[in-house]
Amino acid sequence: MLGRAIQRGLLGVLIVMAVLLMGFGATPLELHDVHTVDCPDTAEFDNLFASGSTLEVRCLFVEGTVLNSSKRTLVNADVFGRMYDANGNDIMPERTRLGAIEEVPPGETPFAIRISVPISNPLPLTLEQFKASGFAGKVRR
Repeated sequence: MLGRAIQRGLLGVLIVMAVLLMGFGATPLELHDVHTVDCPDTAEFDNLFASGSTLEVRCLFVEGTVLNSSKRTLVNADVFGRMYDANGNDIMPERTRLGAIEEVPPGETPFAIRISVPISNPLPLTLEQFKASGFAGKVRR
């Protein structure tokens, strides 16, 4: 009877390992050359305000290169990081997820995520602890 319990336990462990090895869950991605650039001087980026307030904001893009070293295209890659203004103040203290990259094919791919920074936060921004992870299949949001 004890032998049968051990067999069941081992079978359970093998099933869990097989599921994990099949690629379910997030796949880590490398980010390189992460920096900010001003949004283009076009009407769609003029006169921006923070959601729910009259606080004027500056439009920026966080740009860089994402490296997918897996052999499959990943989707819904979440990008996380911390941003500090020229005085060392955290730009988004309650939030580290900046956005997502819709599709990341194998290899290197450029990316850009639009962010809004209050005008009162002086530039340049310091970007730290940037990382990303994507999924092999569509993730419901």
